[in-house]
Amino acid sequence: MTIQRLMMVAFGLVISISGSPTALAKDLPDFTKLVEKYAPAVVNISTVGEVARPGRQNPRNGELEEFFRFFGPPGGRQEAPNRRPAQSLGSGFIVSKDGYIVTNNHVVDGAREIIVRLSDRRELIAELVGADARSDLAVLKVSSDEALPVIKLGESERLKVGEWVLAIGSPFGFDYSVTAGIVSAKGRSLPTAQNENYVPYIQTDVAINPGNSGGPLFNLEGEVIGINSQIYSNSGGFMGVSFAIPIDVAMEVVDQLKDSGRVSRGWLGVMIQEVTRELAESFGLDRPYGALISKVFEDTPAAVGGLRAGDVITKFDGRLIERSSELPHYVGRVKAGEKASVELMRDGEMIKMDINVGELADLDANGSRPQIGASGGDRLGLLVASLTAEELERLDIAHGVRVVEADGAAGDAEVRKGDIITRLNHKTVDSPQALKEIVDGLPAGRTVPVLVLRNTSPVFLALRVPQ
Repeated sequence: MTIQRLMMVAFGLVISISGSPTALAKDLPDFTKLVEKYAPAVVNISTVGEVARPGRQNPRNGELEEFFRFFGPPGGRQEAPNRRPAQSLGSGFIVSKDGYIVTNNHVVDGAREIIVRLSDRRELIAELVGADARSDLAVLKVSSDEALPVIKLGESERLKVGEWVLAIGSPFGFDYSVTAGIVSAKGRSLPTAQNENYVPYIQTDVAINPGNSGGPLFNLEGEVIGINSQIYSNSGGFMGVSFAIPIDVAMEVVDQLKDSGRVSRGWLGVMIQEVTRELAESFGLDRPYGALISKVFEDTPAAVGGLRAGDVITKFDGRLIERSSELPHYVGRVKAGEKASVELMRDGEMIKMDINVGELADLDANGSRPQIGASGGDRLGLLVASLTAEELERLDIAHGVRVVEADGAAGDAEVRKGDIITRLNHKTVDSPQALKEIVDGLPAGRTVPVLVLRNTSPVFLALRVPQ
């Protein structure tokens, strides 16, 4: 081949290679108009008060504690006490002209003062209308003599994997930062401290970082289809996996918070597990799907309705259950007192029945749910939960409370998460309220004994009461 011919071939390759990005660029979306139109409705949120540290623990695997994170203040996880005075930076967006704003619960949790800053630099003091820890959502209200820009809401149910999406927020305090990516998956279940999954998260590869919490996730039509809430990271920064609360789910919560300040969710009263390929075969299913009931609690809607351990729920309220983690989403969206249709596999036979759905207890209103002993818990740095009758029987004890978190004086005394506190200062502990009353009466500066059950073995610890 002559030199001239080689040069011609090379020139052709240059044309081909250089022309390819140009052709591809024509197919890429242009977000400029979307940003110009809807960015003003996105707000920066600052709080001053006692706020929880941003790190989120995965209760299913301690090694993954560092991976699931709320988007907290710059700097990532704080190793300081669990609750600390701080200024928090997060995002939110205005959903109505009368000043209602949606954000994440963890952005405003424990705040004494909430400051909302708009794109035109106006700063408004916001009122907390209501918050829901289970969905990590909060509703704020501001008043303004001037008109407020409003976001356009979309339908997350129509969202497809592979769609372009865009986020606007304040990562690391940099206001109105814009990042884009695609929808990676839908219906993701993430662990909570109560091992509950009531949010089918949208997974994206949009670059999200601390400060993006509560900010909107847009589709190409300029509609909000999600609320940025968490990232998967071992560093505290973006690693290609982020999660957003679907707007359909969020607005159901928002409407309830606006109406009553609390959220009502449906409840069955069962423990469930995933159906594996081997289990599917043994239960007579043609493939692994559904939610396998491993336990039905007494005096619950499930027990009254006739559900049994070993039943595999394949449909709930007309919705197919592909994975067990989907069932809590569907049950939670049914109003308490309403009937829901259930299809299940029992002893190789498909059965249909109706269940009267109950109401899930509030986190702070049920003895089986984690409770903070008000000033008592804060005083020692303890977060505890009541034990169910089944747990007491399994542990072969008559009383006690389970430690959910231990910081401060309790942490210094080497009280650990998972310990069962049975006695404090020679007094019986049989409930979070009993613990609070004992703690309130402890003499400041004294060292008192605390008896814990750890790995089925009783252990005495010396706890020094703070001044």
